Amino acid sequence: MNPNPEDLSFFAHYEELRSRLIKSIISVLVAACFFYVVIDEVFAFVIRPVGKLVFTAPGEALVARIMLTLFGGIFLAFPFILYQAWRFVAAGLKEHEAKYVRIFAPCSFFLFVIGGLFAYFIAIPISIRFLLSFSNNLVVPMITVKNYISFVGTMLLAFGIVFELPLVLMFLTKIGIATPAFLAQRRRYAIIIILAVSALITPPDFITQLIVAVPLIILYEAGIVASRLTYSK
Repeated sequence: MNPNPEDLSFFAHYEELRSRLIKSIISVLVAACFFYVVIDEVFAFVIRPVGKLVFTAPGEALVARIMLTLFGGIFLAFPFILYQAWRFVAAGLKEHEAKYVRIFAPCSFFLFVIGGLFAYFIAIPISIRFLLSFSNNLVVPMITVKNYISFVGTMLLAFGIVFELPLVLMFLTKIGIATPAFLAQRRRYAIIIILAVSALITPPDFITQLIVAVPLIILYEAGIVASRLTYSK
């Protein structure tokens, strides 16, 4: 039985959050150790859209492998990370609200996987083709391994997380924090925030920002529709 959130002090919430974060970090490190066993095969798969990469500093290739290992650890440990996140959310809910966590938690992992697949097979190839289209006989693309791994890893994580948006809006509606009317009325503010987030997580080019922003806007609209389906006065 979950305690009433009003009975939990600020420090109790802080300790709960700290405990969940520590467990999540440990899970990423453990998962990264297992991921390193197959890092060469994964590396070959990740760089397939561009072929070969270069490095311009002696330690850059090593740093890139460490970055890929950490990204792989995050992806492998993400089911556990989501479990910890939903447990933290459930600790702040009343008993009749916490039951929804059992439904939304598994769905959140499914949406994360869908977002990652969308990023790898659609968003990343389109972005790379556009960015490399500016090359010519005088300007030859030489992508460094560190920058490429950072770009791909960030895009995969970003899309995996933003694809959770409809589920989050449904959950907020279900526990009475948001309503479909409220979400629809705040649409213009949501679009401004989406554009700002897209600019932060993508390279400084308009096309790549649109590739991130457009799915986010569509997901927000889908969240409003889902909110209407789950809303009860």
